[in-house]
Amino acid sequence: MTIDSIKNGIVIDHIKPGKGMYLYEVLGLEKLDCSVAIIKNGVSQKMGKKDILKVECDVNMLDLDVLGFIDHNITVNVIKSGDIVEKKELKLPKQIKNVIRCKNPRCITSIEQELPQIFVLADPNKEVYR
Repeated sequence: MTIDSIKNGIVIDHIKPGKGMYLYEVLGLEKLDCSVAIIKNGVSQKMGKKDILKVECDVNMLDLDVLGFIDHNITVNVIKSGDIVEKKELKLPKQIKNVIRCKNPRCITSIEQELPQIFVLADPNKEVYR
């Protein structure tokens, strides 16, 4: 199968196999009016298999910080005029919103569904959010 390269946008590469659709949802790509290609179980020399997302939109339209929380090994390449102009380094975000849910059934965000689920990085060394 051949997937064409993109002219301007981002390529999110080295996604664990089967996680491409999850990232599609977390990044809110369904809300954007741009082309998105999801490659599932592509061949990878490094990983064996991998998923890839190709998004033809401005990089500033997406909050890529959440990718650092999901998987440190994901690579993000910014494409302009068909060439890679930048490789984004992923770090743990200081805050994540609506990615994980509170496990406490009495938590106000579990009861009040419209409230955002916001977690703050409490311990960067242990990668713990509270």
